[in-house]
Order: sequence, then C-alpha cells, then structure tokens
Amino acid sequence: MRDGRSAREWAGDLGVTALGAVLALVTNGLSQIDQPSQNSTSAQARELVLGVLCCLAVLLFRRNRPVALAIGLILAQFTGAAAYGVAAIAVFNVAVLRPWRAAVPIALAETTVVCGLMALTTTSRQGFVEGAVVFSLLHAVLVTAGMLVRSRRLLVESLRERARQAEEGQRLRVEEARLLERERLAREMHDVLAHRISLLAVHAGALEFGPDAPQAQREAAGIIRRGAYEAMEDLREVIGVLRAVPEVPDDAPERPQPTLADLPSLITEARAAGDRLELDDRVGAGGGVPERIGRHAYRIVQEGLTNARKHAPGARVRVGLLAEGGELVVRIENPLPPGAGEAGRAVSGLPGAGAGLLGLGERVALVGGTLSHGRTPEGTFLLVARLPVGEP
Repeated sequence: MRDGRSAREWAGDLGVTALGAVLALVTNGLSQIDQPSQNSTSAQARELVLGVLCCLAVLLFRRNRPVALAIGLILAQFTGAAAYGVAAIAVFNVAVLRPWRAAVPIALAETTVVCGLMALTTTSRQGFVEGAVVFSLLHAVLVTAGMLVRSRRLLVESLRERARQAEEGQRLRVEEARLLERERLAREMHDVLAHRISLLAVHAGALEFGPDAPQAQREAAGIIRRGAYEAMEDLREVIGVLRAVPEVPDDAPERPQPTLADLPSLITEARAAGDRLELDDRVGAGGGVPERIGRHAYRIVQEGLTNARKHAPGARVRVGLLAEGGELVVRIENPLPPGAGEAGRAVSGLPGAGAGLLGLGERVALVGGTLSHGRTPEGTFLLVARLPVGEP
C-alpha cells in the first residue's frame, strides 16, 4: 500500500523513532545494572532484536494506528526492558494524535504494567514506591504534554480553516458584486440602447416602404433598417454576456460570426452607404487563414471603417489585406481633414468614446498579434494590424 506521508512527516517519524531507540538503550542499560543476570550474550541479543522491532513498529504505525501500537508496546514490556522507553513514546504519541478518552486509559494501562513489573523485580518496598511515583508522574507529564501539542495543532488547523473560509467568503462577495454590476449595466443597456435602436429601425422601415420615397432614399433607409437590426442582435448578445446567462436556450443554434470571406459584403454595404473605399485583397476568400483569425480581421476592418467615417467623412479609404511571413497584415489608411487635429478628433458630428483603438489593441493582443496606428508624414492616418496565421 502506498504511504501518503510527506517528506516532513517522514522526517518527524524518523526523529521520534530515533528518540525511542535512545530510550530503549537507556532502559536496557539500567536493567542490566539492576539485574546482572541479563548481561549474557543471548539476553543482550534478545534485547537488541526487541528494541529494533519496537522502533520499526513506531516508524511504520505511529500515525495510522497509534492506539494499537501503544497496546502492543505495553505488552512487549513483558518480554524485555528495551520496550520500556519505546512504550513511553507510544503513550505520548496517543495523546498527540487521539482525544483524551483514548490517551488516559492507555497511560493508566502503561503505568499499571510498569508498576506490576517493578513489583516482581524490586525487592525493596521503598524502591518500589519511589519507582511507582516516578513513573506515574512521568506518564502524567507525557499525556499532558501530548494533549497540549494536540490542542495547539487543532487550534492552528482551525485558524487556517477560518482564514480559508474568510478568503472564500471575500471571493464570493466580490463575485456577487461583479455580477450585480454586470446585471445593472445590462439593464441600462437594454432600457436605453434597445429603445433608441428600435425607434431607429421603425423610422427607417417607414422611410423604406413609404410610397412617395425615391429609390435612393429607400435603399439608404433599407441599409439603416438592416444595420439597426444587426445592432439589436449584437446588443442582445452583449447583454447576455454581461448577465452571464444566455437569453436563448442552450440548444439554440449559435449566431454565425463573420469571417474574412464576409469582408466583400462589408465593403459593398459601406459603399452603398456612401463610403469611398478601395479594397486591395491579396488573400482571397479565406486564403488559408484560420476562421478565428479571419473573424478578428473582419472586426478590425469594421472598426477601422467606423473610425474613418467619424474622423474623415467622405475621404477615400484604402483597405489592404496581405499574407506575408506567417502573418495576416491588415492595413487601413485614410487622409485626415485639416480640422482633425493631432489625435484625429471626430469632425463628422458622431460621438466618439475613444475606446475603439483600445478595443482593437486588446483584440489583436488576444491572438498574439501587433497593432500600430498614427499620423503619417503624408497627412494620412494609418492603422496596421499583424495577426499570426497559426493559432497562438
């Protein structure tokens, strides 16, 4: 059977066994002084074998069978003096590892056996009384010390358990606070954004299907309506993530995510909305790019077009895709209007939170890529994302 004791526990067991061996030698030596007849070679060999067996029993069974070990060593005292000291160690061990209900009877039994053996071997009444008092006090000290050690150990374990429970409780409170905050944000997003986007979709639909609306106006209203619908779907997913509870059944099909193959549709949709775009796609539909990397590339281009629409409305935007050196390079470049300022301040009137480029940086770092952006000497704004083609 495999022993589960650690190296520290084995070191402690070896120390206790060594102490028992020393006490066995001491008690054997005192016995030879009191009883010279025990000095024969056969008697010494028997005492040596008994001492080795007792110490080996302490090493193997001190932790898992302390009571049985103590009883066995108490009975072993009838066969030789080498077991006296080891039996005292066993009594202390019971007091350390077991409650007082087990330690006190073991100590009384040990004291009774020792006193009985002294009564058989001691001829002086005064010597017997003195020995009985000494051994009784010794066993009482052993039991008291063992109980103190056990109490301290239980106290340390209880303090550790309380500390662990306190840490777990703190972690649960923090997690609960996070969930409550996420639910609050989800409610705010649903109550505010969902209402406004739904109104936008309704009005766009009214313009699209109006009988007197021109064809160009209908097409623009259709784009707005479909964009509002897509925004509602995206908002629904974000709210589900914030609440950490999906708003759709687990067996419902997952909404398909756009990949690099959907990039031409994004460009077509942007052109239909009036954006002036140039696409230089040297990768093709997929082009061996993993779906996960293609999805990130799609979102980068989408965010880049949004930024260009806010900061340089009406400007010609160049989008480039190139696979080189095991990387997918996404380049988005647009001229900056004179009023854009050093940071590319939005001049289109659309609100900007300044979190778009930050989110792109986090997205690119998530797949182990790099992102660079800034004003060029030619007066354009250039955004370059390098995404590893292999999985990070």
